[in-house]
Amino acid sequence: MFNVQDIRKDFPILSRKVNGKPLVYFDNAATSQTPQQVIDTIVDYYSNYNANIHRGVHTLSQEATDLYEQARQNIQAHFNAKFSHEIILTSGTTHSINLVANGFSSLLKKGDDIIVSALEHHSNIVPWQMLCERTGAHLKVIPMNEDGELIMEAYDKLLSKNTKLVFVNHISNALGTINPIETIIEKAHAVGAAVLIDGAQACPHVKPDVQKLDVDFYVASAHKMCGPTGVGMLYGKASWLNKLPPYQGGGEMIAEVTFEKTTYASLPHKFEAGTPNIAGGIAFGAAIKYMNTIGFEAIAAYENELLHYATEKLLQIEGLKIYGTSESKTSVISFNLNNIHPYDVGTILDKLGIAVRTGHHCAQPIMDFYKIPGTVRASFAFYNTKKEIDALVEGVKKAKMMLS
Repeated sequence: MFNVQDIRKDFPILSRKVNGKPLVYFDNAATSQTPQQVIDTIVDYYSNYNANIHRGVHTLSQEATDLYEQARQNIQAHFNAKFSHEIILTSGTTHSINLVANGFSSLLKKGDDIIVSALEHHSNIVPWQMLCERTGAHLKVIPMNEDGELIMEAYDKLLSKNTKLVFVNHISNALGTINPIETIIEKAHAVGAAVLIDGAQACPHVKPDVQKLDVDFYVASAHKMCGPTGVGMLYGKASWLNKLPPYQGGGEMIAEVTFEKTTYASLPHKFEAGTPNIAGGIAFGAAIKYMNTIGFEAIAAYENELLHYATEKLLQIEGLKIYGTSESKTSVISFNLNNIHPYDVGTILDKLGIAVRTGHHCAQPIMDFYKIPGTVRASFAFYNTKKEIDALVEGVKKAKMMLS
């Protein structure tokens, strides 16, 4: 049975106060909170296993290596990758995207097309712009409509035999829109293009099956799904990962080094130069295990309930406008209040102990589309409650009264 009050007991930070008020944490789209079980995993590593991995014959190194590789296998199982070596552990989604973009520098040429969407986070825009500057490829954009949905008819027209890569987020961080990635992947493959899906915002809410999706690359961050910051993953089909050159040179990613020539290690180590975030990788595996214990179907159902409750309550406030009104969306509400700047609303909410995000959410093209400077974003997780949403609604009403 899903019991939110029991779940909340797993998260120490939810019992603290901010500005003398009980913390209401609605900035989950930026970073989720960390349960005690994951915190304990980090403490346990540094208390009992702290050693470098893959290189030592001593007991601590071997134990740490086993824990790290077990975490990789946990991640593989969660995403249903065919092989554990298709899971590259990185510092996060941004690192993962840049790794792929760097690799394609040697595979693209002038006249090639790559496609992104209007709903992307800057992390899934800027690396591809840089790639185009290096290679002469053209960047094309799938437009969006007023509801915050991609215009799929326009996507059809953008695709051609020149399309080599398509990059789309699974779920918009700014609006919560769930994109039709199955269709996007299928149509891209029909013209011979590879597809990278930015799953940073999706993975806290759904359980992607990379084999069922037939996606070429899928990226995610641990800190969005109850894990630590500074660690994430790149899933890539082995056939693609073997084609791409290493992103960085150094220890671990080599097979043999001489001053005349270096040969590279096999997957996944080819892309994992240097000492990794060992504790973070192990804790990432623990976070995935924790969320699966709760169950992603239960998480999605409860968060959907919170989304509908909050939407109904907030829309009762006169002058409040929600951006991103797709029927297919997750538990994110971006809104503005009359002509009040979102930063001012967020500041007042903070005084009431309510944490929301304000600004363009690293998705400035979306804000430009709506001709606004930014929004107030309230993003909900499975440990939030309707009582907290009631506090948000009252806080917005207070902000309106003070700032109007």
